[in-house]
Amino acid sequence: MSANGPVRRRGRPASAEKAAGEPATRDRILGSARAEFAERGYDKASIRAIARGAGVDSALVHHYFGTKEQVFTAAVQGAFAPALGIPDLLLSGDPEEWGEQLVGYIFMIWEDAVTRDPLLAIMRSAVNNETAASIFRGLITRNLLERVAGGLDRPDPELRVELAMAQLVGTAMLRYVIKVEPIASARPEDLIPRLAPVVQRHLTG
Repeated sequence: MSANGPVRRRGRPASAEKAAGEPATRDRILGSARAEFAERGYDKASIRAIARGAGVDSALVHHYFGTKEQVFTAAVQGAFAPALGIPDLLLSGDPEEWGEQLVGYIFMIWEDAVTRDPLLAIMRSAVNNETAASIFRGLITRNLLERVAGGLDRPDPELRVELAMAQLVGTAMLRYVIKVEPIASARPEDLIPRLAPVVQRHLTG
């Protein structure tokens, strides 16, 4: 402490010191990161642009997250958070009902713009960049596929779970990303009964 007030740490901009005390700053940076990755993709997104979108300087982005790869990892984890409840949902119930439960839960996530838009941003980056794909793949494998497969008492459980998820990811790509008709405008209540038996067959058939 000096006679003129607190001493700022060397090398850290004054604006970063001020913003670091704001509880919502980290969330603003993540929101800006998802928007930047969605618009420009992983390759063209920059820390500078993410900082500008959050109304902070680049030093604060590095302070919270480090490198661009680490920013993307944090953005993925936040966007994917709603899907992390899938293993608990399935493992607490009867495996013979997993198909209907899984499809219904996935549609609940995708039909809500609050949870859909961040996922779309991450998926678009993962499709176009191997680094982004590796981060996304690792998160899904550790937190979703391995946990569900561990509770499935069937031969080749990992393959079964991956095939089920492939069915749903493919549907999401056609409906929400590529927007192919008629699947893009079909009602969820019409799609869920058609998809659930197929997903169930992958899991337990």
